[in-house]
Amino acid sequence: MSPRTPARPAPATAARETARRPVPGPRPTDVFAERLLAVLSGARPVHCMLRHTAGRAYDELVRLAERGPLRTRGARPVVRDIGYYVARPDALEAFARIGAGDQLRAMAFRLEQGSDLRWRCTAIELGGPRGPHGAD
Repeated sequence: MSPRTPARPAPATAARETARRPVPGPRPTDVFAERLLAVLSGARPVHCMLRHTAGRAYDELVRLAERGPLRTRGARPVVRDIGYYVARPDALEAFARIGAGDQLRAMAFRLEQGSDLRWRCTAIELGGPRGPHGAD
């Protein structure tokens, strides 16, 4: 009898190989889109973003959250889509489409990776006309 060579790995072997592969974690853009949405929809307090922001981003987030731009009656807002651009290896510029029922809003934010390798939000904007900084 000649030895038999399987065309595919046996199921147990395939399962072991799959188990060894690291499961990719969520991208920083996905994590921050959800965090920002939670604050801007009123589900989380602004101060939960204090250690996740840098520069003027926290002040801008406070200003935006006071107005509650993503608070809705009825359908809870959700992140429908996220895209990003790698501005440089330690900086990402992202956009998210936020949906609540028939409404669709745009949110843009910038993430920068610090020397401690943590990503922090350094800028945030919501779709719609912008006034001068500090004006509502």
